Parts: sequence; C-alpha cells; structure tokens
Amino acid sequence: MQCLEPIEVIRSDFPRGQFKAALFDFDGTLSLIRRNWQQVMIPMMVDVLAATGTAEPREQLSAHVEEYVMRLNGKQTIFQMMQLAEEVEARGGAPREPLEYKHQYHDLLWAQIGQRVAGLKQGEIQPEELTVPGSHRLLEQLTNRGLTLYLASGTDLKYVQDELRALELDRFFGPHVYGALDNHQAFSKAMIIERIIADTGVAGHELVAFGDGYVEIEETRRVGGVAIGVASEEETRQGVNAWKRNRLLRAGADVILGDYRRQDELLQLLGI
Repeated sequence: MQCLEPIEVIRSDFPRGQFKAALFDFDGTLSLIRRNWQQVMIPMMVDVLAATGTAEPREQLSAHVEEYVMRLNGKQTIFQMMQLAEEVEARGGAPREPLEYKHQYHDLLWAQIGQRVAGLKQGEIQPEELTVPGSHRLLEQLTNRGLTLYLASGTDLKYVQDELRALELDRFFGPHVYGALDNHQAFSKAMIIERIIADTGVAGHELVAFGDGYVEIEETRRVGGVAIGVASEEETRQGVNAWKRNRLLRAGADVILGDYRRQDELLQLLGI
C-alpha cells in the first residue's frame, strides 16, 4: 500500500468553514506539463550571459542565474527576463528587450513540452498523468460544495488556456482564468485577488488559495485568506519537495501538502 505524506498544519488557528472562492496557481499546483522548465530557462540565460565575453566560468554563471530565476519564480516570466537584461548590461553587453528573451524562452520550452500537449490532445496521454495527483477530484469537490474557482498563472494567458483545456480542467474555472500578458503591468496575482474581492463581495477570510510559489501565498495571507502551500514533486509525483516546502514556509503558508491524495482530510480540516 502506498504511504501518503501527512498534511502539515503550520498555523492551526486559520479561519474555517466560510469559504466562497478558491484561487489556484497553475504550473506545479495543478499542471505538470511544464515540469523541468528550469532546465530550459537557466541554460538559455547562461548562454546569453556567456556571450557578453564575461570571464565568469559557466558553473558560476549557472549558480548565479539559478538563484535569481528561482527567487522570481511565481511572478510573471517577464520579470526573470527583465533581470536577465540587467545582468547582460552589468557585464558590458547590449541587452535585448525582455519580451524578446521571453519569446526565445517560450520557443525553447515548447520544443520540450509540445509533444506533451499534443499527446494530451490526441488521447495518447491521460490528463491525470500530467497533473498533481488528485487535482481533478479536488476541483470537482470544491465546485460541488459551492465554491467559485479562479485560476491565476505567471505563464502567458494563451498557453494557460490551451494547456488547461488539454488537461480537461477548463470546465472548473469557466471565465475565471487569468495569465500573464505582454503588458506585464496589466496582470498580477495581487490584482486578481483584489478583483475577486471587489467583483464578488467575497471577504478575505472567505478565500482559500492553493499554490507552489510565494506570490499567491503572501497575497492571500495579506487579505486574510487561507493559503495552502503545494510542495509538489513534479518529476516523481510523490511526496513533498523540500525546497518548495521551505519557500512556502517563509511565504507564510497555513498548510503544506505534496499533492491532493488526502483531499477528504484536507476539506474536513478546512471545514468545507
């Protein structure tokens, strides 16, 4: 019998039982289509920095790039590319526009994940194989209990919508799907949370959020909501990722779990 990781309660006095809306991050929280994206972004950035003629060895550049890429993870991709442009300029190079770097990254990433999306659409890969375990059933349970579901991702909106459909998750969110735009100032997870509160009248303590990055955790706690940290192991789909867990702890997660296989226990804990 498979041994499931226990749900870790960090703050036991969080509000319970009054939730009306649930906000989800996408990549790493529901979708595993883009797993290993770091292995695309970091080498690309190292190549860009090495081309400036810097004397730094690739190993040193790689460690430096990994630090800021992971520090900015959870924000829109453009912020990582803005940092890259600054790094190029600091080394005496002539940086391209951050948006150009973002498009370059997406082209490289698509070469890795395009077959996954195609496999899903053609029925060769089942959606459950590329989602955090228990995702479909959890969304079904939350919907059946009357919560309105929202999705906000730092990935570009057009990709999120396409991959959400491929994973057969789109029906749970309807029109409430938000993602990054080329005009990065027109989107942020904080803006989406404020919109939920303003448009629906949902109070902060009536919001529960699920995410594997610090942004949605911090912003949900800021408005008085309950933040569920999803420390998913994206490659093995088993257990808790220690790096993510530590980051989610620092961000202020109320609860931390590795996946949604213990969702009945989780819903009871939340009073849903």
